[in-house]
Amino acid sequence: MREHEVLSNYLGGAWIPASSGRAQPVHDPATGERLAEVPLSGAADVDRAVTVAGQALATWRRVPAVQRARTLQRFRDLLERSAQELARTITAEHGKTLDEARGEVRRAVEHVEHACAVPSMLMGRGLEDIAAGLDCEASRQPVGVFTAITALDAPAAGPLGFWPYAVAAGNTFIVKPSELVPLSQQLLFELAHEAGFPAGVVNLLHGDREAARALVDHPGVAGVSFVGSTPAAREVYAAAAAAGKRVQAFGGARNHIVVMPDADLDRTAAAVAESCFGCAGQRCLAGGVVIGVGEVYGELRSRLLDEARRITLGHGLEPGVGMGPLCSGRHLDRVASLVHVGLEEGASLVLDGRGAEVKGHPKGSWMGPTILENVRPGSTLAREEVYGPVMVLARAADLDQALRLLEDSPLHHAASIFTQNGRIAREFRQAAGVGTVGVNVGVAAPMAFFPFGGARGSFYGDLKAHGEDAIRFFTDARVVISRWF
Repeated sequence: MREHEVLSNYLGGAWIPASSGRAQPVHDPATGERLAEVPLSGAADVDRAVTVAGQALATWRRVPAVQRARTLQRFRDLLERSAQELARTITAEHGKTLDEARGEVRRAVEHVEHACAVPSMLMGRGLEDIAAGLDCEASRQPVGVFTAITALDAPAAGPLGFWPYAVAAGNTFIVKPSELVPLSQQLLFELAHEAGFPAGVVNLLHGDREAARALVDHPGVAGVSFVGSTPAAREVYAAAAAAGKRVQAFGGARNHIVVMPDADLDRTAAAVAESCFGCAGQRCLAGGVVIGVGEVYGELRSRLLDEARRITLGHGLEPGVGMGPLCSGRHLDRVASLVHVGLEEGASLVLDGRGAEVKGHPKGSWMGPTILENVRPGSTLAREEVYGPVMVLARAADLDQALRLLEDSPLHHAASIFTQNGRIAREFRQAAGVGTVGVNVGVAAPMAFFPFGGARGSFYGDLKAHGEDAIRFFTDARVVISRWF
């Protein structure tokens, strides 16, 4: 990428500068280096995006599903070929380590691969002679122009968890990525152009809250997929639903990990630490509250402290680095302030990562692994998403008390339990009340062919992302009853 390049939108098969005149810099959070300028599109840019997507819809929806899948397959092959470049781009704009970025790229490829199976996923069903001479069949039809407004935790895999399914099903699409991490999407849309998607089928629109709101409100948009904070998700869900649109809105997370006395602590401590501190805690499946049940608490605390101290902080492109920076200085201040609030509310500091420094990178947004205990149930750190490398340690006398702590959280995205007892694991998976459950798994990330999303304040909608749920969200059931005389 050319230094300080001003990015463009990709609309109607062409790279077009935004007309708003507004822009903001994109920085490498490890070095502070200015990487590019991202435009902040306005209502006129949104209207142009929706117009070109709407114009492409009539033709694209009539392309046979097998041909749409072949275009996606070409895109998948190009994505595989550019995997290393994409991973390095993710690290540069987000801060996660290169290995973490490679894992994200692999997840992105899996979504495109699964969307290529759309001919099978779109198959309908029918029954002859539901009455004498009367046949009935159901099929799935594309709905229209969709948009995804995505967060910064997965710059590549986030949007690719939505639009491949939508366009495979015959819709057209507009991606509005986070303005903090736009560079990977720029590369992905260059690949989409090379793959041969017809003009207007897939579109990239850069912007901030103004562009997001204009997309949600635009009458030409049939459906919205949103990823962000819980207050924003609630607002998007209400606005889109009131306008009669399809909507799935993914909010924040405060994921709990329960460790039972019989857990294999050698493996558990490493998995829990990776869950809480991987990607510097900046992912929706990050562990946040770790509950030690019974007598395991003391040994668990000691082992997690050892694991945290072994993590090497640094630039994600450098060898041996275990954790990168937070995404921006502003976010670093927010996470540090939440730690301060926790201490004011009575928590005790076990390990303090605030004020961390990395040699050679004085301008980076650095915060080391941070661990607190004695966090009061119902307090800020017990209930609010931190989105940083902050682990809260909690005690529970038994599984029932641990489940009550989990239930007290308003954000029910994911939860994990570590145990060797099948009965306890079964009880936990039935009672947890979250969208995704891990059993001896710290980051419970389902494969692309399973649904993905939380519950309560972590998700607003009914059909979740990925897999069969995605196909159902992006299509409408058409039922035909026929009789021939």
